[in-house]
Amino acid sequence: MPGFGRSLVAVACAVLVVAPAHVAAAEPEQACSDSGRDVRYLVVFDRDTPEPAARDQVGAACGQLTGYHPQIGVGVATSGDPDFAPRMGLGRTYSAQNERRAGQRSTRPSLRATTPSEVPSADRAGEQWNLAAVGGPGTGSPDVVVGVLDSGIDPDHPDLADALDRGDSAGCLSGVPDPAERAWRATTSAHGTHVAGIIAAADDGRGTTGVAPGTRVASVKVIDDRGLVTPEAVVCGLMWAAERGMAVTNSSFAINTWASSCAWTQEREVVREAVGRALTYSASRGTVNVAAATNDAVDLTPASRAVGCDALPAALRDVVAVSAVGPDEVKAGYSSYGLGVVDLTAPGGDHGTCVLSTTPGGYGELCGTSMAAPHVAGAAAVLAAERPGSTARQLRRALEERARPVPCPADYDLTGDGRQDAFCAGYTGYNGFYGHGLVRVGAG
Repeated sequence: MPGFGRSLVAVACAVLVVAPAHVAAAEPEQACSDSGRDVRYLVVFDRDTPEPAARDQVGAACGQLTGYHPQIGVGVATSGDPDFAPRMGLGRTYSAQNERRAGQRSTRPSLRATTPSEVPSADRAGEQWNLAAVGGPGTGSPDVVVGVLDSGIDPDHPDLADALDRGDSAGCLSGVPDPAERAWRATTSAHGTHVAGIIAAADDGRGTTGVAPGTRVASVKVIDDRGLVTPEAVVCGLMWAAERGMAVTNSSFAINTWASSCAWTQEREVVREAVGRALTYSASRGTVNVAAATNDAVDLTPASRAVGCDALPAALRDVVAVSAVGPDEVKAGYSSYGLGVVDLTAPGGDHGTCVLSTTPGGYGELCGTSMAAPHVAGAAAVLAAERPGSTARQLRRALEERARPVPCPADYDLTGDGRQDAFCAGYTGYNGFYGHGLVRVGAG
């Protein structure tokens, strides 16, 4: 998990050509077969495909449609037939289960339930160097909801109990939203609780304080108990947040159903298309989508995709991608970067100084771009409270205008071996390491 050391919870690393989907899939030339193992697929249709037509196409290919987003023409299907994908057609399906077998990752131990009276009550604001760095805390509003797309939130933590929006929380692990508490609460990972605290921990003189205290957070669970993030879960989470009218989403992860962020295949273009559609729709509904740039220390500049490096959702349009800096305001060595991808930078910690926030049962320090992104999500929530009715584009522009520009470092030799560890392209006002600069909560 990001912050447990320096690894992000999940790291993923051209124009998509999607086979025409407006014509129903042909009847199979041979009878459907059953392998005895149902496999889940993300399926892309033409954008204007109605649900009955999508269901017919999947059925003709020997599958069942289990979830559908008619607003963007993306669905989830299951099939036990090994020929389901070829029958649906080239460039229309992707199966995370086929790419990465469930047995490749072990289940983590369950978290112990938080007993609020046992959570330490000491005020730890003096340890929050990160909050001072962004000029926080700001003033949030209960009318503003931030969707924390993550591993779940501890609903009993005293710094988050009043901020948690249970009604807008849901689990999306199957690709279909489930509002039951068992589906969205934290079970094996402290990551989502830590991220939520950076955004909205109460300013109550005890524990830590969030960037935007007073804001509400919704737990939208997209990371499973093995740390796996599937594209259908991400699409589900983004669409749930958009339909529930959330002002901001925070994605401190990258889709990790393939082994390397620099190993791209045609099949994975289906993922790029589906998630991209969800993001565009979300932004059109007024949601600002914030995402961590990932901790793989790779160059995400679009031109670098020639060698296959990518990170989803951070590298897509309609995302505010965030790199990480340490207390010295220099890009952390682990942080990915890229001109035209990174929009802002924020504290993520480095050199043994991490970010303090809420964890089940208390407080803890984690490092990573996972910690940087929620500073920006919190700042966006403050802006949404100040400027009700603003569009996603207006809030994004305001974030960029408030940011303090950070120039490229003259020397980025982190190891002292005489060689540059990464190259910063651009100028002071906009560059590949820091985007438009260090996020600021206030206008000052």
